[in-house]
Amino acid sequence: MNTLPVYVKTTADGRKVEVIGGQVCLDGVPETDALVVLDEHPNRQAILRVCPKATHMAGRLPLTMAESSVAQAALRRVNDAFDGTPHAAGERLRRVLWQKAFADGAE
Repeated sequence: MNTLPVYVKTTADGRKVEVIGGQVCLDGVPETDALVVLDEHPNRQAILRVCPKATHMAGRLPLTMAESSVAQAALRRVNDAFDGTPHAAGERLRRVLWQKAFADGAE
């Protein structure tokens, strides 16, 4: 798994947003492992009032189209890297089962 940081942006208060090891991180602290299109976000109107150029959200971080492209590409590279060890295979299976359970309505 690629753990080299991929720079996405710097926030207004000077903190770095990077993709590290499959997570979008704020100052090195994981925020999320997926981006949400702003059109699908429940608070899109409030987000657009504060950050009118936002197209995606990474946890609580608004991203523009260019920033989300960088982040999504980095997340995809990590996801596409195949690690055939039993631990990695188990982790991928766990994530898929969690996503399916969540999609089916589990909380």
